[in-house]
Amino acid sequence: MSDLPALPGLPVTFRPGHTRAILLTAAVAIFLTISGVALLLEGLGPGERMSFVVTGALIFWVLAQLARIKVVADESGVTVVNIASSRRLAWAEILQVNLRPGDPWVFLNLSDGTSLPALGIQPGIARQRAIADAKALRALAEAHSAVRPGEDQG
Repeated sequence: MSDLPALPGLPVTFRPGHTRAILLTAAVAIFLTISGVALLLEGLGPGERMSFVVTGALIFWVLAQLARIKVVADESGVTVVNIASSRRLAWAEILQVNLRPGDPWVFLNLSDGTSLPALGIQPGIARQRAIADAKALRALAEAHSAVRPGEDQG
């Protein structure tokens, strides 16, 4: 096990920081622009102005949902928060952490035979950080799934 990277302290949160900053900045800018246009156009009634603001708020909400993705590891397991769902996994459920060349994000191979995408670690803008995060999550998964004293090692 000496070839494993140093384990990060728990709890640890993995998320694409640059992507999150870009999405949230764009969300604020779009909301303010659409709302500003609604206030500056003279021929609009109150209902039309409100529809502009609601549209800006809806776009803000969608971009904020995209920015909320993360993977949180703690002593008892991992929580994967993707765009529209969140799933809690015990360490024993995670068999493998994969980030192959060309993958858009990390995939977790699970004990039930399925694979769960973990969008919180993605090599888009910050490839080296994503690789380091994937290695850290892999090391945590391997450390927490190691054979415990008293378990069958056969």
